[in-house]
Amino acid sequence: MNDFSFELLPFLGFAKKDIEAANVHICGAMTLEGAPHLKADHLPVFDCATPCGKIGKRYLSVESHILMMAAAQPFISGAISKTINMPNDATVEDCKESYMLSWRLALKANALYRDGSKLSQPLNSSLLAVEEDDEDDTVETLVAQTAAARVPQIAEKIVERIVETVTRDREKMPDRRKGYTQKAIVGGHKVYLHTGEYADGRIGEIFIDMHKEGAAFRAMMNNFAIAISIGLQYGVPLDEYVEAFTFTRFEPAGMVMGNDRIKNATSILDYVFRELAVSYLDRDDLAHVNPESPTSLGKGAAEDQAPKSSQQAPIPAERFVSRGMTRGKTANKSLMIVSGEQHLNPVQAMQTSTVTALNAATALKPDSQIAPAAFSAAELDPIPSPPPSKDTVVLRAEAQMKGYTGDQCTECHNFTMVRNGTCLKCDTCGTTTGCS
Repeated sequence: MNDFSFELLPFLGFAKKDIEAANVHICGAMTLEGAPHLKADHLPVFDCATPCGKIGKRYLSVESHILMMAAAQPFISGAISKTINMPNDATVEDCKESYMLSWRLALKANALYRDGSKLSQPLNSSLLAVEEDDEDDTVETLVAQTAAARVPQIAEKIVERIVETVTRDREKMPDRRKGYTQKAIVGGHKVYLHTGEYADGRIGEIFIDMHKEGAAFRAMMNNFAIAISIGLQYGVPLDEYVEAFTFTRFEPAGMVMGNDRIKNATSILDYVFRELAVSYLDRDDLAHVNPESPTSLGKGAAEDQAPKSSQQAPIPAERFVSRGMTRGKTANKSLMIVSGEQHLNPVQAMQTSTVTALNAATALKPDSQIAPAAFSAAELDPIPSPPPSKDTVVLRAEAQMKGYTGDQCTECHNFTMVRNGTCLKCDTCGTTTGCS
């Protein structure tokens, strides 16, 4: 008697049918079907969207739902928020006819729901009822049957399905890993962002250091970075973090100095995940300076504006590959710049750089034995990518000199927002984002 799952009536020998009859007589049938002193002609008045109770068979037809909505639609400016319930044995043709009838009656919306389509359906959540006391009619037997054999049973009763939760183990970082360190000043506060990568270039951890030793904010950012790193190692996509934490707004915030792609941030988290999105996800939409901008390369801008020859000189590998990480194995190698319109993500760029890490003479001179004799030397030279138009470069440089941040004005919708203290001000209409 202390067992919670103990049932007295089956223990005393009552059959399943007798127990169901007793429940209907004592607890109620949950339906008017079969009730005494009620004419069958009066039952349609009490019909509901779905069959009532375990023994109920009647329900409103799909056409009745649509006709009722069509009668009310001319008096409503918008669409009707009404779900049209369909039985479990409804076919695709039935759904097509329902939509066609709604269109003929000029309905603005039609929401169909086929019974049993949801994994959890509270409207009709009766358990699997068995007719006999044997173990054949169990959930496992029902699931093992073919789809055609399950349809008649699912049409009458809803079976609670068991869903297996798939989890992945933590993918720990290698003991010796590569990455980069980015120093920047956000709103007057120095921020050091350190990243760690797997062997294939995927990011697996971050560290965030602030310049104020012992500050509570620095401790919070350090523990936040640990939480993000654990999530990355357990398989949380980086783009989920980017969507969650970009555009968060709190102090310190403001101008960003030291980063060639990001010039303004609404918070430390906004800056960190903008930087990660630009570096690992190719999210140029979150950057304020495009890679081809004349001022995006910092100290090398003057060199980039100089006339280039048809053949680009190789760049030392140490500029992109850590000498400490490779322990000097790329000291005598060079990297060849690949020209073209296609932008590669960091993983593809690293793979391409590894493949093209050749000596300067090999990288710049085609092999006469491999190249066909029908091609001239001029045809074998790499075709340089077309330079940006002069007007585009001038307009970009002019906008950057005026201090435009790239944000859109909420009033006039022009992209002429400039810094005004810790806020932004529109040069076109004078609207500010908070400062007077």
